[in-house]
Amino acid sequence: MPQLMRTANPALGDKTFDNLPRVQYGGGYSGNRAQAMTLNGTVNKTGILLVLAFASAAWTWRLFLLSRIADDITPAEAVGPWMLLGLVGGLIFALVTIFKKEWSPVTAPAYALCEGLVLGGLSAMFDLRYPGIAFQAVGLTFGTLFVLLLAYRSGLIQVTQKFRLGIVAATGGIAVLYLGEMLLGFFGVHFAGPNGINGSGVIGIGFSLIVVTIAALNLVLDFDFIEKGVQYGAPKYMEWYGAFGILVTLVWLYMEILRLLSKINRRN
Repeated sequence: MPQLMRTANPALGDKTFDNLPRVQYGGGYSGNRAQAMTLNGTVNKTGILLVLAFASAAWTWRLFLLSRIADDITPAEAVGPWMLLGLVGGLIFALVTIFKKEWSPVTAPAYALCEGLVLGGLSAMFDLRYPGIAFQAVGLTFGTLFVLLLAYRSGLIQVTQKFRLGIVAATGGIAVLYLGEMLLGFFGVHFAGPNGINGSGVIGIGFSLIVVTIAALNLVLDFDFIEKGVQYGAPKYMEWYGAFGILVTLVWLYMEILRLLSKINRRN
């Protein structure tokens, strides 16, 4: 695809539509119109993935709550194996989806279920410490999604080449920072001080606000990318792949909002 298709989402990269069969071309179709990717179809698939993620998240959340009243198991023992399964499984299904796009009708739902296992357990842990924080994060995530979708569809936000490059560069910088932080952690170097980027001070909260903003703006790039895919005439299964890409960004946005709210709660 041309450079204008660039997005920071690893699932929706420059070459996502390369070498795919093209259902439509020019003013006509090379095949059945029903075999082409559509916006409505992608929206419906996104809804299905969200329902699946919520279902598996509710499962681990329930296990966490039940373990708190049980005498023979701790919350960590109850949800830990499921979260690990979700973490490993999510990574595997994400990679398979990216490299075998035609499998996305199966692998994308599997990825959603795995991510839900992780998010449910993690959210329950945060909510135990800061009651109500998970529901606030969910509300803010979907509120951001709908506001940005409305702004994009109305033309209020124009996805220009400079806009794309700026968001891609910022997202790459955040990824490098997180990777560097993780690698330094293996050598005993941590950024956990109250005045650091992980702290609850002004710097930490300001950093999280910036990351949340960048994560949110990635949704705009995803919307534009999927729309271009529809115009390109991608095959029907790419609706599942596009929905998978949206879910990847939503999971990141939710985690960053959860992190921001936890910093604010610690400060209070």
